[in-house]
Amino acid sequence: MSKVIDLKLDIPPTADELVEKMDFLISHKAGEGVANYRRIFGPQWASALGMAFEDLEEKRENLTRENFRAFLAELVQKVVVTPDQFLKQLDEADIEWGLIDDPDNEKTAAFIRNAPDKLKGSATFNPFEGPDGVAKMARFIREFDFKAIYASPYLWGIRADDARFYPFYAKADEMDIPVFIYTTMNYRRDLPMDIGRPLYLDRVAMDFPNLRIVASSGGWPWVPELIGVARRHPNVFIDTSSHRPKYIAVPGSGFEMLLQFGNTLLQDQVVFGSGVGDLGLPIGQVVREMKALPLKDAVKEKWLYGNTQRLFNREH
Repeated sequence: MSKVIDLKLDIPPTADELVEKMDFLISHKAGEGVANYRRIFGPQWASALGMAFEDLEEKRENLTRENFRAFLAELVQKVVVTPDQFLKQLDEADIEWGLIDDPDNEKTAAFIRNAPDKLKGSATFNPFEGPDGVAKMARFIREFDFKAIYASPYLWGIRADDARFYPFYAKADEMDIPVFIYTTMNYRRDLPMDIGRPLYLDRVAMDFPNLRIVASSGGWPWVPELIGVARRHPNVFIDTSSHRPKYIAVPGSGFEMLLQFGNTLLQDQVVFGSGVGDLGLPIGQVVREMKALPLKDAVKEKWLYGNTQRLFNREH
């Protein structure tokens, strides 16, 4: 086994974007919504910059906002990755191609244009835009050869089986492309925890039996429920993006049933997505940890490559 397909790549952030991100996390101590992620991911992002999160908080308290941002601008230089460096990292990790999604489809289109064989686009959309939103989404599929769509209950605060998502699913079904759906818990305390619960995919799969559906982010902490949905529906795939692979095999992680069924009855319905932007790890390390999971060699090949070939009808 050598080649890998990664279905959850992120556009590497620019220095300015990293400064905005870290400034937001450090400055919003009492955040309820997205800012609540500072508690969960703040320490690892700070560590990537070579500092403890508490030290960054202290810096913010002792500096003006302008001076703090200047400090961050210098600090983030050590982790900024250029597009060429990003492509080199993919080559070094044996990634044949990867799927990119970003809230800004124009940004995705511009980024993948320089490496169309290596990078493919996934179209995001606003389910509240109705027919206009469907038309916008379809344009990126037709004009920029995007290969999938991404539906986000997390971003829009509605469940995967909400009727407002259905016109977009129908268009993806018509255009014969997969839909990736955010399927896991969230830390936004302005949303219900179960907005991304796997059970809500069951109704979607019933209503769209030919639509290829990927439950993105592995369904945790409802992994047994997601296994049940995938057992019922052969058109439902699972990726474990944004979860560090080495912890998936740890007893008590909550992923035990995925490893059991993913190594046997569901071995043809698991695909690889790193979510490396969330993990804050080198992509090569994430791939190595996936390859080290206690799976049969033939199953590892399916998870990392073969199942994605089938998911996309062997199209690149």
